[in-house]
Amino acid sequence: MKRLFKFLGLGLIALLTVAIAALALMWHARLPQRSGSLSLTGLSAPVQVRYDESGVPHIRAENEADLYRALGYVHAQDRLFQMEILRRLARGELAEVLGPKLVETDRLFRTLTLREYADDFAAKMDPASPTTRALQAYLDGVNQFQDSHPAPIEFMLLGIPKRPFTAADTASVGGYLAYSFAAAFRHEPVLSRIRQQWGPDYLGIFDLAWYPDGVNQGQPAAAAPAASAAGPSLQASDWHTLDRVAALSQSAFDIAGVPLYEGSNAWVISGARAAGGKPLLAGDPHISFSTPAVWYEAHLSAPGIELYGYHQALNPFALIGHNAQFGWSLTMFQNDDIDLIAEKISPDNPRQVWAQGQWSNLEERQQTIQVKGAAAVTITLRRSPHGPIINDALDKTAGTTPIAMWWALLNTENPVFEAFYELDRADTLDKARRAASKIHAPGLNIVWANAQGDIAWWAAAKVPMRPYGVNPGFILDGGSPEADKTGFLPFEQNPHEENPARGYIVSANQQPAGPTPVAGYYNLWDRAQRLDQQLAARATGWDAPAMQALQLDTQTGYGPRVLKPLLDDLRAASPDPSERALVEQLAAWQGDHPMDKVAPTLFSQFMFDLAHEALADELGDDAFQLLRRTRALDHALPRLAANAASPWWDRQGTAEKESRAQIVNAAWHRSLAHLQATLGTDSGSWTWGRAHRVTHEHPLGKQAPLDKVFNIGPFPAPGGRETPNNLSGPIAPVPVPVTYGPSTRRVVDFAQPAAARGIVPTGQSGVWGDRHYRDQAERYAQGQTRPQYLDSADVASHTQETLVLTPR
Repeated sequence: MKRLFKFLGLGLIALLTVAIAALALMWHARLPQRSGSLSLTGLSAPVQVRYDESGVPHIRAENEADLYRALGYVHAQDRLFQMEILRRLARGELAEVLGPKLVETDRLFRTLTLREYADDFAAKMDPASPTTRALQAYLDGVNQFQDSHPAPIEFMLLGIPKRPFTAADTASVGGYLAYSFAAAFRHEPVLSRIRQQWGPDYLGIFDLAWYPDGVNQGQPAAAAPAASAAGPSLQASDWHTLDRVAALSQSAFDIAGVPLYEGSNAWVISGARAAGGKPLLAGDPHISFSTPAVWYEAHLSAPGIELYGYHQALNPFALIGHNAQFGWSLTMFQNDDIDLIAEKISPDNPRQVWAQGQWSNLEERQQTIQVKGAAAVTITLRRSPHGPIINDALDKTAGTTPIAMWWALLNTENPVFEAFYELDRADTLDKARRAASKIHAPGLNIVWANAQGDIAWWAAAKVPMRPYGVNPGFILDGGSPEADKTGFLPFEQNPHEENPARGYIVSANQQPAGPTPVAGYYNLWDRAQRLDQQLAARATGWDAPAMQALQLDTQTGYGPRVLKPLLDDLRAASPDPSERALVEQLAAWQGDHPMDKVAPTLFSQFMFDLAHEALADELGDDAFQLLRRTRALDHALPRLAANAASPWWDRQGTAEKESRAQIVNAAWHRSLAHLQATLGTDSGSWTWGRAHRVTHEHPLGKQAPLDKVFNIGPFPAPGGRETPNNLSGPIAPVPVPVTYGPSTRRVVDFAQPAAARGIVPTGQSGVWGDRHYRDQAERYAQGQTRPQYLDSADVASHTQETLVLTPR
């Protein structure tokens, strides 16, 4: 018997050994190949791909077609699952692999008509143009990798079938990028409801004015407009529909684990202010954190192009980049290029709406959503002359008033791929300006410099011209001319600067100065002012380390600005000496957010509780949760705090008229109770590093236990909302989830461009288990950067592996 047990035990060990070996072989077969030789169809000559210590490919080819085909191949072997999930999100095809819970998300993106837009865009591309040829070569490289290698492990776990990637997929992902910039779904419904249900006195705390001179001159003194018009009359079911669409819009990004674009910093300094006598460029686009990170770095070299660039999934053209002659970064323009329009239905025909002076039929079409593990779902989508009807994102519980979406993306030619193909080669001011003019949507600020000494910024977008007095921050009336557009602003009238006398340019999502006010959902001016003040204070001697230090700055004037009118109320609410000591910490606080301070934690929790105590009773909890994810709340809180007579202080449903002091008292003690329950009774331990942490989530890491496998982090994080080091998230109770921040921190000194430095939040590879999956995460959290090798000698000396792609 003992011999039998011993035999069985040995057999079990053998089986386990074989299983482990098989799993190891399966895992190893899915790792990127970065050395040796591979053959590709379509190459005309060998292509050398040298990988540095961070896994960045330095690709050298004899012509552009070979260059882009090789880029597609190496990009796919690091990021194929990211490419797949992005195209499925944009085209409304996630339920096919993720099941019924994604049907609503698919319905939303089908309603946005990104599929039709992308298919039409791809069909109209000129096959003979350099842009199209480059894109097709890149996609061929992606598809050759997919066809010749085992599917990534995520494909196996989710049962994702392989299928070719197309130009329409690339255009779909570009459409998603534009949509992720748009704030209309989150802002317009809640502001319109406040206007209709509560009136202009309640709108006073929201910064609804437009400032033609920009906001870097100091806090604008102008009050928000009275907004006397009530706007289109919507019913309770319509408001419910809009709330659901807004919530669905947000949850789509959360469920799929796909990055949302949040904001950005970029600035450029002229050679006259720089220690090296040449311009300096800094950029850190703010994007939701994810695993893998949004950017894929690649150094491209072929006759006609030399560029160290940052690429997005399925896009061969770098959206930010540099070489020895020029470089650029970008921020969100934040212009409002989406209007929500309440349509007027014909009393005689519910399938007709009044638009542009006549009754027009609603177009209808049906689509089928394939659903994993369930029956397919057929949906009906409608379109008015103004645009798609967004109610159709919901099921039969949607409100009865059709709400149309007018979107610049769907109403412009938008040769955005051509724009970035040219920007990747734009070594002169004229070339860069011309490339920027071809970006129609989404709106982007292009901050550019070259080694010859030019610095510039262009707000690149097709800016819609609306009838005088129309505020697109509210839902518009489709039965009136206010919903119509009179054209687009000429590009030369967009906000811009070229070689300004001050010697520097700052773009930080603030409303820009320009000859014509541009409506938008701009960030607070505090971050832009902080950067502006620091750059103005030092006239000369700027170098790369000083630029990097400014990127890591954690101070903002926002916190002290909000707190100042509330300090007396806080002191009155804190007779206990220990509580009073905490108030005095806030009173002395300069608005900095290092990890070892308690004041940022106190401020963050108090802002959430103050907003909830003041606003949630009027709005209801669902609408409040939507509002706290918008910039509108950031704009509202300073005005609310400064106005003791604001109607928001009075609680609904009580006989008493509450005061600001009473609400401040309630919010303060609610905050203290929450911090004690969450971080402990010792207030000295309520440090920002404990309260403010970042985790880079993988789509499969949304649920345990896969979060322990695929996610990266958590890491304590400095910075905060509207600090230059903008590691942040929506206003939320402690512990504050840090959901977005710099997607790269990058500095280029054109006096020594080969010494440029940057970093991404996680790593180059999206393949779990690869050594470059998370190898930059700790350095990023600590504020470090790494070299970005451009010079051929540097590339050679730092090459860790070399892959040679040869013609088949």
